[in-house]
Formats: sequence, C-alpha cells, structure tokens
Amino acid sequence: MSVDVQPSHIDQIKQANIGLVYRLIDQYGPISRIALSKKAQLAPASITKITRELIDAHLVKEAEFHEPGFRGRPAIGLKVDSEGWQFLCIRINKASIVVGLRDLSSNLLVEEELPFSVLQNQSFLDCIVDEIDNFFFRHQSALERLTAISIIINAIVDPINGIIHSSPYYDIQDIPIGAFLHQRTGLPIFLQHGITAWTIAESLCGTGKNYQNLIQLVIDDNVGAGIITAGQMLHAGNHSVVEIGHTQIEPDGELCYCGNRGCLETVISIKNILQKARSLATQHPYSLVNTMTIDNVPLTIDLLCQAAIEGDPLVTDIIHDAGEQIGRIMAIMVNIFNPGRILIGSPLNNVKHILYPAIQQQISQRSLPGYSQQVDIVATQFDNTDTFPAAALIKQSLYSGELLIALMQG
Repeated sequence: MSVDVQPSHIDQIKQANIGLVYRLIDQYGPISRIALSKKAQLAPASITKITRELIDAHLVKEAEFHEPGFRGRPAIGLKVDSEGWQFLCIRINKASIVVGLRDLSSNLLVEEELPFSVLQNQSFLDCIVDEIDNFFFRHQSALERLTAISIIINAIVDPINGIIHSSPYYDIQDIPIGAFLHQRTGLPIFLQHGITAWTIAESLCGTGKNYQNLIQLVIDDNVGAGIITAGQMLHAGNHSVVEIGHTQIEPDGELCYCGNRGCLETVISIKNILQKARSLATQHPYSLVNTMTIDNVPLTIDLLCQAAIEGDPLVTDIIHDAGEQIGRIMAIMVNIFNPGRILIGSPLNNVKHILYPAIQQQISQRSLPGYSQQVDIVATQFDNTDTFPAAALIKQSLYSGELLIALMQG
C-alpha cells in the first residue's frame, strides 16, 4: 500500500531532524556519528546524510576527541562550526536600545547600549534602522556573515508576523518591524516579547535547562511570567503573554495604568516597593530607610536589599509581604501547570533568603501537596539587561531547524 505524503510534511520532518541533529552536536560535541545516531534515534544513513549537508554548509565541522578510557588514536567527532556566522541582537527598552553582535554559538562580539527616542518628525522604524546602520558603521571591522536579526521588546507583539502592536513606552501602533527590516536587509527577522525571550533563554541554557514544565516570574518595573509546559513555550507564537501583573489583589488599591485598581504590579513592582518603604519609614524612626532620607541618599532597590540583609525590620516585612502576595498567585499557577521549577528574575534575588520562603509557604498552603512538594524556587541565571535573551531566539530557531534550512539554502 502506498502512502500519500504531502511534500510539506516531508519538509517539516527534514527540518525537525536537521534541527535535532544540530542541537545534539551543539550540546554534546565533539560527538561521534554513532553516538549521535543513538541520541537522535535516527538511522546511521540519515545521520550521515544530515551531517554531510551541515558540513557542506560550514555549520558543523569534524574534530578529533579522546573517548574516555580509550588509549588509541583520537576519534573523529562533530562539533558546531560558528566561525564567521553572526547575527544581530536588538533589545528595545524605555528610552534606550541595546545592540549586540554575536556569533552562532551566542558568544558576544560587541555590544552597545545607547539612548533611544523617537522624534516627532522621524518614524519608529526609521530610528531603528538609523541605530543599526550606525552600529554597523562603527564596527565594520567585526562584521562577517550576518545571518539574522533578533529583536525583543516588552510590548504587545505578534512574533509570527513580526508586528509590534503597542508599547507602554512609545506611541506606536501595529508597526510591521519584521517585514520592514527583512525588506531592508534580506535577513530573517525574529521578534518576541522580552519576558518570553528571557524564559526561552533560561530553558535552553540557564537554570531552567532540562525542565519540561517551568514557570519564570519576573519582578521588576513590570511584573510578568513566562511558562513552559511539556517542553513548549506557552503563547510563544502569538501576542498573548501570561498576564499575572494585572491580576487584582487589592480591590480598593492604587489605580493601575491598565485601568483597573489594585493590580499585583501596583503592589510588588520595584517602583511600588520603594514607594511603600518611603511611605512607611515615617512610622519606623529606627529604620535604615530614614537614615538614607536624612542623608539625602536616593533610595534604590540595591540599598533597600542591603537594609534587609542588615536586618532592618521594616524592609524585611515589606519584602516578606511581597513574597506572600506573589505566593498566592503562584499557588494557583502551580495547580494549573505543575512545574518542576520556578525561576525568579528580579533585583529582589539579592534577598532571596526572605523572599523565597514567603513564596514557598504560600504555595505549600494553597496548592495541591503533590504539586507543591516537588517544585523548587531558584534565581534565573541571566539578567534582563543585555541581548542574551534575544540571542536565545536565534538558538531556538537553529534547534527547530527553521534558520538552519534558510542558511543551508543560502
């Protein structure tokens, strides 16, 4: 009986297999073809064909290596060949832009953070292109084969179609940044929400590696979450994000920019934690926060954390209370997603000895014991200030085979 297989299905299988082989070489290389066949669960003939194509495209190369316990001649294995392959990473922040050039192994070659503002007589896209052109002009000597551009921004985005729908920091609407930059450069363009990209980075290379079910919580100026379930990023392909920052926890609380009152973000964002410390300090004359005020020292989150480390009761209570507020929300998420690990990305990681137990206690009290007992809470490996989360989008596209196919086709 003949089976009618659509060409698109064959292409998808080929792409997935090439991505799988490349990922295993990247993770375990130098690795022999025999070991690669076993790990990939692909026939030796398929491994030979795929690796030959990757070698011919200069994406993989052969290398000698010594197998443990073997005293003979070195074996010939395969490892990733990232020499000469480069991609551009862009991070768009409030009033600044970070531009970085990395090789295909995500190693940073050069990176700059620059002021970024959109003038009334200049469009958002024109400003982005100007920054890219100026970056290339300054670093011509470092440029080789540019393969892709990766962009992250904390905004409502459509990653599939490369559209920034709206931003809390810029007066923009439905900006087709992917199509625009592709037309200008001819390169593949990858766009993603900043928190989603950060969670992908942690799952590929950070403290979330090897976890199929994972929650990452971000507590900074904004409060948000990224979720990986069954090995897949939730909402990675559309403009939705896991919205916990605008969950109401204080019905009579502060008015939020989203239009509701008492959102989690209005209580535990870094800005609001600092505001709460300043407000309550007048009732606690011996608090270190008062000392800073008297000395006209601007209160920062680093100084607040230092006060907590030194045992300041007011600051300790504020951070503990924030942990309880977070823990109540996380308990619900633990019951829904049953994560093996919860990652915390926040300046408050400096006082995790106060924050984490408060979160854990709420999770233990409010979620299913079988779920809460198996989850641990750890800090993210990477911070959210450079272009590495943007680099993770390139790594992900290589592992899926999507970008590999494009590079192999020239």
